[in-house]
Amino acid sequence: MARGLGELESTIMDRMWAIKEPASVRDVLEHLRKDRALAYTTVMTVMDKLHTKGLLKRRPVGRAYIYEAVSSKEAYTAEVMRESLARSGNQAATLVHFLERLTPEEASALEAALQVYPPKGRG
Repeated sequence: MARGLGELESTIMDRMWAIKEPASVRDVLEHLRKDRALAYTTVMTVMDKLHTKGLLKRRPVGRAYIYEAVSSKEAYTAEVMRESLARSGNQAATLVHFLERLTPEEASALEAALQVYPPKGRG
């Protein structure tokens, strides 16, 4: 189940998605400290929560863990979108409202995606 992310959770996940390789708490902390002051224990706690939420997997290395994103940012975003649609109550109306608000660039991206993966029953 995809869950909404807090501000620091989002920042950490963006970092993990960007580097696309396993990283320690210290690796992530060093990157985040370029923009703000954070304690090691704060980043460790948030990464543990992300692991509990199923967004990060980890393996022990010595006395610490090495973390890695479970899926891509695009896959996570798609899951959040799918769950939002499922909870909407009226999926058809929700999709209409979504489509009405697409920018031309977003509409082009949707058209391109449908060419790659046509809906079931089409193509």
